[in-house]
Amino acid sequence: MPSIASPHMRAAIILISCPDQKGIITAVTEFVYRHQGNIIDLDEHVDFDTGTFFMRIEWDMTSFTLSDDEIRTYFQRYLATPYQMNWSLYFSDVQPTIALFVSQYLHCLYDILARCESKEWDVKVPLIFGNHEIARPVAERFGAEFHLMHITKENKREQEQKQIALLKQHNVELIVLTRYMQTLSPEFVHEFPNRIINIHHSLLPAFVGAKPYHQAYERGVKIIGATSHYVTAELDAGPIIEQDVVRITHKDSIQDMIRKGRDVEKVILARAVRLHMQRKILVHGNKTVVFI
Repeated sequence: MPSIASPHMRAAIILISCPDQKGIITAVTEFVYRHQGNIIDLDEHVDFDTGTFFMRIEWDMTSFTLSDDEIRTYFQRYLATPYQMNWSLYFSDVQPTIALFVSQYLHCLYDILARCESKEWDVKVPLIFGNHEIARPVAERFGAEFHLMHITKENKREQEQKQIALLKQHNVELIVLTRYMQTLSPEFVHEFPNRIINIHHSLLPAFVGAKPYHQAYERGVKIIGATSHYVTAELDAGPIIEQDVVRITHKDSIQDMIRKGRDVEKVILARAVRLHMQRKILVHGNKTVVFI
């Protein structure tokens, strides 16, 4: 899943951000060419407001002459240091591991688990955390450990420390909040920077509270939608990854709106998770560069 390459091809992917300057693309592509790599995807972007260069490059490792460790050493010494790069390296044959957090609404949870079970996504889901028992049978159905966490103001830090320990024990790369109706502490978020993805309806900030669709119905809104973003310490204000909307008419009831809203939530969350796993996202401040 991390690669656009053939499933039978082992590929390497590098994500880069650095000050914009001449020669970056030439230097990186020459590095791949010199060591017998075949580039299968390359995209770049310049943020002229900040003078920042972004790049994603993916190449076939079949005939590459450097080992994985040698790539890290060579790239850091001869490219990353001279060009002041922030960079990360990934390989297509490393299966991502994700954990899911859920409350009472299960539609996004079912959708992600179904994509994994059907092999649409080559992803491991060893852990599901919930604050209601309703999700336990789902976790058991899909072979994941379920951990019930009743979180209160008094025990929040203790419970989150348990979660963090389990996440690290299972080498979880990405946490997905599948309609998890709890606020994560800044300390928890700090442990997983740009590694927690959330989904919520796009009726905020106009319609806050437990029944946003009821409020939207009363106002006669004509579109509803969903937003998926990385989680930061500021609630629902992290870098946005993906969004979409659906049309609403006067014929739609509250239940129609809820159904349509949940449908778009599933799709947008899945898109965001897939983009992350394909290594197509770079975070810059509170914005994202998404290579489609």
